Amino acid sequence: MWGRPGGRFALIVMALWLVVSAVSLVWTPYPLLHTDGDDAWASPSAAHPLGTDGVGADVLSWLMAGSLTDLAVAVLTVLVSATIGLALTAAMVSTRRMLASASVVVVDALIAIPTVLLALLFAVPFGTSIAVVVAACGITYGLNMARILRPTAALAARSAYVEAARASGVGPWRVFVRHIVPSTFPVLAVQLSMSAGTSILAEAGLTYLGVGVPSGVPSWGHSLTTSVRLISVYPLTVLWPGLVVTLVVTAMYLLGDAIRDCADPLANPELRRVEVGCSGPADRGEEAES
Repeated sequence: MWGRPGGRFALIVMALWLVVSAVSLVWTPYPLLHTDGDDAWASPSAAHPLGTDGVGADVLSWLMAGSLTDLAVAVLTVLVSATIGLALTAAMVSTRRMLASASVVVVDALIAIPTVLLALLFAVPFGTSIAVVVAACGITYGLNMARILRPTAALAARSAYVEAARASGVGPWRVFVRHIVPSTFPVLAVQLSMSAGTSILAEAGLTYLGVGVPSGVPSWGHSLTTSVRLISVYPLTVLWPGLVVTLVVTAMYLLGDAIRDCADPLANPELRRVEVGCSGPADRGEEAES
């Protein structure tokens, strides 16, 4: 991955994101509750490298603290969407026709529900929280993931090695985990990286609509929401969180593409050379005799 430009960019951005999130646990330039009304909407300076917002809070401190919140949103969304997507994929490629048909109908019916509407439905009884963002993103992205993984999983489910595993008495869940999921890994990696990147965009949008992260919790969406009101007068306060979100989301998309290019034998000729090199002279002799 490091030898590919997109993979190198993604790894650097991911490393910086993790480092900043870890540092924000113990240190930020200013306490998050520190405000100075006389220094509101200040331009970047030595005291405030990225300036201040409308209440005089340091923008850099809130972006550093918000990196941890968005990292948690991305990781939890990936876990939820992967669980839902793989479970639905297993049901759709099941040997039980009724279960497979019913799963396909359920996915096709629910995939039309937008993330914003689902978040609004969750926010009514539970209020605004990170859990609402994770639940809405995880469910919608999991449904989309199952629909995209189904063709690849169905092709693997009809392969000879899967039929041999079933004939030898291996259980359906073990067949799915050990034989079907690995064959879908290149597609799965892209979908998981897109889920992580899109969840950051969804967090910013849902927080702006008032159904995402609560106002007292730092996040990149909160930084955008508090500064977008005066974007025509103080554009720099919107530039920094917008730039951070853009870089991280782009890195997440490129990360999935790099993993796919490295893990897929069809896209990576080096893997095919490794497979050929692993066969010794005896193996080649047996192949010649056969």
